[in-house]
Amino acid sequence: MQSTELLESLGLNMARLRDGTLEVHSPIDGKRIATVVEQGPGDMAEAIQAAKQAHLGWRSVPAPRRGELVRIFGEVLREEKEKLGRLVSVEAGKILAEGAGEVQEMIDICDFAVGLSRQLYGLTIASERPGHRMMETWHPLGVVGVISAFNFPVAVWSWNTTLALVCGNAVVWKPSEKSPLTALACQALFERALQRFGDAPLLCHKSWLEGMS
Repeated sequence: MQSTELLESLGLNMARLRDGTLEVHSPIDGKRIATVVEQGPGDMAEAIQAAKQAHLGWRSVPAPRRGELVRIFGEVLREEKEKLGRLVSVEAGKILAEGAGEVQEMIDICDFAVGLSRQLYGLTIASERPGHRMMETWHPLGVVGVISAFNFPVAVWSWNTTLALVCGNAVVWKPSEKSPLTALACQALFERALQRFGDAPLLCHKSWLEGMS
């Protein structure tokens, strides 16, 4: 499968890859794969603000329901494991087995996060006051920033993002400028999961699109 066909099959917006200024080259043969539209500091400020708004809606979704979104994302990754793994191989220079293995790590952390979504426990603590007890409740942090490196373009992001999502946080991702295509592919696949999920807060959807473009 040619690089263009591979990108299209993963749902990437090819117009953004034609009009960009950041050139993406494969370390395998040095050939240019695509160009990507870059975001500047002003764009990031807007993305972070959108993520803040997204968090306000997402934190109110019950944790098991948040886990359902991650479960669906894991299903999408299973469907596209071979293609996404091949893209990791092309863009990061890994052998195909390692590219697929990195996507498998994404699937594994989705499974772990789904289980965690039903185990966000708090303690019940004895009080010195008669007839009283103290309860411990964990609250989302808000916006989680993820910065990932070239050598693990998708696994490290997924380790952080899936756990952040089930805990009620919004995420802004800054991928390596050497591997932006895998980030855009993950965005497209996550958008597919959002469509299947059906009732995620709209602003949560918006924050992902702006944070990962």
